[in-house]
Amino acid sequence: MKISLQRVSTKDLATLTERTITVSTSGKYPMLANHPLMNELTTHYADYDAVYTKKSFSGKGKDVAAADHDRDIAFSSLKAFLNGYRQVFSVPNYQDAEDLYQIFVQFGLDLDRMSYSSQTAQMKKLIEELQFPANTQKIANLSLSVAFAEMKTRHEYFEDIFEEQTEANAGLRQMESASSVRRSLEKTLRSYFNILTAMKEVPDWKDAYAEVNELVKAAKNSTIDRKKSADEPE
Repeated sequence: MKISLQRVSTKDLATLTERTITVSTSGKYPMLANHPLMNELTTHYADYDAVYTKKSFSGKGKDVAAADHDRDIAFSSLKAFLNGYRQVFSVPNYQDAEDLYQIFVQFGLDLDRMSYSSQTAQMKKLIEELQFPANTQKIANLSLSVAFAEMKTRHEYFEDIFEEQTEANAGLRQMESASSVRRSLEKTLRSYFNILTAMKEVPDWKDAYAEVNELVKAAKNSTIDRKKSADEPE
């Protein structure tokens, strides 16, 4: 019963282990059902099954980027309005526009080009400043209350979705790595095959060896077929 488990694909290793456990615990081979190695193999397979298909990241990157884009647009639109309005001295409340624009200058006119974390920190301070009563009145004078509320809402939504991504990624990284779990599974599966091979001439073990050996052959053939397919010219 020879097979290089390191060369077996992730999915084929899972299939081989699952079928080996199914055969061994089917009731046909009582000496295997409660064998210590079988119990260990079952435990390692459960760990492997939980992590071998897991993603390295949460997949929320696109949602975060979209939320950041939306808050950038809200920020840029408000900034552009104030910049234009403050330069027309003949319009009402142009000084309010100048005062508000200087607040944008204070916290950075290029917020929309900063990193997520830097932009979030500065946007938070900008919004806090704009929410002071004197500034909210200036915003109202310029009929920008809705625009400001939209910028604030989009920023808060970005913070929420970014936090979700951070928590999800942290949770995935805390899971034991698939490579570590695979090594443990390979070691136990190899030991189990060695036991069956050593006992294959014993009457009660002979049929069990033969059945599991067919599973090993199938896994080995699957590896060979996959290698041939990879070597064939397109």
